[in-house]
Amino acid sequence: MIKFSLLLAAFLIIAPSIVPRNKRMTIDKEKYAQIVKAEFLHAWDAYKKYAWGHDELKPVSKSGFDWYGSSFYMTPVDAFDTMLLMGLKDEAAETKELILNNLNFDQDVFVQNFEITIRFLGGLLSAFEFDGDKRFLTLAEDLGKRLLPAFNSKTGMPYVNVNLKTGETRNEVNNPAEIGTLMLEFGTLSRLTGNSIYYDKAKNAVQQVYKRRSKIGLVGTTINVNTGEWQDTESHISGMIDSYYEYLLKSWLLLGDNDFKVMYDSSIAAVNHFLPDTVDNRLWYGKVDMNTGQRTNTTFGALDAFLPAVLSLGRDLKRAEDLQESCFFMWKHFGIEPEEFNYKTMQVAYPQYVLRPENMESAYYLYHFTKNDKYLKMGEVYLKSIMDKCRLDEGYTSLQNVSTREKGDKMPSFFLAETLKYLYLLFSDENVLDFNSVIFNTEAHPLKIVFR
Repeated sequence: MIKFSLLLAAFLIIAPSIVPRNKRMTIDKEKYAQIVKAEFLHAWDAYKKYAWGHDELKPVSKSGFDWYGSSFYMTPVDAFDTMLLMGLKDEAAETKELILNNLNFDQDVFVQNFEITIRFLGGLLSAFEFDGDKRFLTLAEDLGKRLLPAFNSKTGMPYVNVNLKTGETRNEVNNPAEIGTLMLEFGTLSRLTGNSIYYDKAKNAVQQVYKRRSKIGLVGTTINVNTGEWQDTESHISGMIDSYYEYLLKSWLLLGDNDFKVMYDSSIAAVNHFLPDTVDNRLWYGKVDMNTGQRTNTTFGALDAFLPAVLSLGRDLKRAEDLQESCFFMWKHFGIEPEEFNYKTMQVAYPQYVLRPENMESAYYLYHFTKNDKYLKMGEVYLKSIMDKCRLDEGYTSLQNVSTREKGDKMPSFFLAETLKYLYLLFSDENVLDFNSVIFNTEAHPLKIVFR
C-alpha cells in the first residue's frame, strides 16, 4: 500500500507535463473555490439570522420553515459535512453543538422515509465518519430503528411514510427511487453498528423492484408495495426513478456486494438501449413504456442531469460526456436550467429552478475522470448563473420561472449539502477529499469505502 501511494504521488507530480494542451487548466481553481466558500457562508449566515433552529430558510420572507411542524434541524444536518470539507471549523463546531443538543427523532409525525433517509441518516453517518463523535452514530441508529417499520409491507418494499414514534405507515403506492435509494445509508448503518437488519431490509426492497422489471429490463414510475403491481408503466431517468439506478451502482462500489453490480449492469443496458434519443446531434434520455420501449414523451430536466455522473462512475465516459454536453446546452439555452422541458420543441414544461445540484455533480465527476478543463468552465457558468439569478442580500432562493426570474421563497437544505459542495469540490485541490475513498449518497453526503 505504501509503495502504491508513493507511485501515485509520483504520477501526480509529473502528470501536468503529460496532459494534452487543450485539457490544461485555464481557470483559477483556487479563486473559484474561495468564491464558493464565501457564498456558502453568505447562505449559512442568512440561515443563522432568520431561520436558526428551523429546518430551512425562507429567504424572501426572512423566516424559517419546518417540514413537519417542528424542527428536525434539516439544514444544519445537511450542511455539516460541507463545513468540514471547507475547513469551516467555527461554523462546524457551532452546528455540531446545535445538532447534538437539540435533534430528537421521538416525535409523533409521519415522515417521508426516502427524504429522511438521504438527508438525516446519510448526514449523521457522514458526520460520524468524518468528525468521529459517537453521538452522531447514536442518533443515526435511533433514526434507523424508527424507520424500519416502513418495510413492513407484504413485499418488503417500503411504504412512503412512517410515523417516527408509533411505527404506523401510510401510502402504499411508492416509486423505484424512494424504494431503491436507501441501501447506502442502511448498509453503512449495519456496518457501523454490527446489526445486519438494516442491510437486509434495504437490499430486499431493491431486489423486489428489480425482479418486477419488464421483459425488456425496464422499471415503471410507481408501484404498489403490497400487491407488487405497477401503477404507472412509464419508464425514464427522471424523478421517481432516477436514483434507483444511481444506488444500484453505488451500492456495489460502497458495500462490495456483487449482486448490485449484476442488477446495475443489466438495468443500465436496458436504459441505454431504449431511452436515448438524438435531436440535432444532441443526446437526450426521454420516456418510454416499460413493456414495449415505445416513446411516450420527449421531456428532460434538472433531475435527469444526474446521469452523466453515474455513467462516468460506471466508466461509460463517452456516453457520459455526450449527455453532459446536452445538460450544459439545456442550462445555457434557458440561462439557467428549468425543472423540465421538451427537448424536441424546446418548450418549458415546468419553469422552476429550485437550486438543484445535478448539473454541477456531473461536471465534478467528469472533471475527476477526464481532467478536461471544459468541466471547470461549465462550473464557472453554473456558479455565475446562480449568483446572478438566485442570490439575495439574505441567502439564496429558488426561482418560480427561469424566464421571468420570478423568485420563489425557499433555500432548500440540499443547496448547502449538494450544490455548493459539488461546486467547491470541482474547483478545490483534490487533496480536500480523496474521491476514490468515498461514495456520495444522493444528498452528497460522503460515506467511506472500507471493504477494499
